[in-house]
Amino acid sequence: MNENFLYNIDSVNEKTDPYSALRFWEFRNFTVSRLLITIAAQMQAVIVGWQVYEITKDPLSLGLIGLAEAVPSICVLLFAGHITDTSDRKKIVLFSVFFMTVCSLILLIISSDFFPIISSNKVTAIYIAVFLSGIGRGFSGPSFFAFVSQLVPKSILPNAITWNTTTWQTGAVTGPAIGGLIYGFSGAVNSYIVIIFLWLIAISLIITIKNKPVPDFIGYHSLKETLTAGLKFVFEKKVILGAISLDLFAVLFGGAVALLPIFAGEILFVGPQGLGALRAAPSIGAVIMAVYMTRYPLTKNAGKNLLISVFGFGTCIIMFGLSKSFLLSLFILVLSGAFDSVSVVIRATIIQLMTPDNLKGRVSAVNSIFIGSSNEIGAFESGVAAKILGTVPSVLFGGIMTLLIVTLVSLMSPVLRKLKL
Repeated sequence: MNENFLYNIDSVNEKTDPYSALRFWEFRNFTVSRLLITIAAQMQAVIVGWQVYEITKDPLSLGLIGLAEAVPSICVLLFAGHITDTSDRKKIVLFSVFFMTVCSLILLIISSDFFPIISSNKVTAIYIAVFLSGIGRGFSGPSFFAFVSQLVPKSILPNAITWNTTTWQTGAVTGPAIGGLIYGFSGAVNSYIVIIFLWLIAISLIITIKNKPVPDFIGYHSLKETLTAGLKFVFEKKVILGAISLDLFAVLFGGAVALLPIFAGEILFVGPQGLGALRAAPSIGAVIMAVYMTRYPLTKNAGKNLLISVFGFGTCIIMFGLSKSFLLSLFILVLSGAFDSVSVVIRATIIQLMTPDNLKGRVSAVNSIFIGSSNEIGAFESGVAAKILGTVPSVLFGGIMTLLIVTLVSLMSPVLRKLKL
């Protein structure tokens, strides 16, 4: 890695006010909108999962939800990254949120049983709505990631990344809990009404942010080269590639979250309200850790801490699979979220600081292909494994595979292991 880059990172990460990013009003508005968007998305994930499993009683059907969202997201990501780097990023953010709002409206219509032909094919209709939402999510990843860097000075970008992660995790805590409670006491229709209301407030907050200049675009000889520039950059930067690959496989094999409806209903016997708590638990740990990192960053020994955190995450997955106690399972999931938060912040900091502004959309698209969509593909893998091996053995298998992958990456990537920011 270039020595000059190391010196630049040292100067960027000088000890600063832990609230420095929040002192910019546009970043505050963006942060609140991101919180509402996350709450809405997490509520929807809980409700859709419970609806589908309640109808099918099939673990594979839960995995298919993830696959239905991942496929369109992956298909549009490279194009979305290109559009993000060549267009007004605020407009792309608004488009993605509006598109996902429409998908929630479709789910509301499906759940209302107003149309008999839809009611008789409700699971298929839900899969179609989830598929469409994957398109919106494909555009949201690159545009949100790139837009953040235009809202604060580069000198406090690491602080903004940490707060961005904290915001997402806070929404991931409250979203499942709210979704589980509203669905458990008021049903799916009222739940989707609340979700749509949150989307609309988020859109109104984003509108208040001023339009930002489009970054100078680096031309390439062909559209193919333009679209794949992010891939080329990531594969040339071994540190970025190592960090992304590590999280990719950890998320892919550690997708126990997709099976939480089964744990809530048949192993821990806590129903939809308990499912909301289980879905929220990892993010409780993540929020606590993210807030801690705003004051005491763990990026100094970034590579070592990244490997430790992913190893800890895999260990928690194994412990969760073995637990028969609801309270113990909650504690283990909280711990897993704390480990996951460390890896998310370190990876995002590495990518933001090492990527030129006019490539951030496309590099974020690659990151989303590796990490974001692997959540859904990991959910599909968990569903298939649960179908073949059984629920608990499939979770144990995922945790063991995560530990093996961390060990291999540690041995094969000394540059990542020794990385210091």
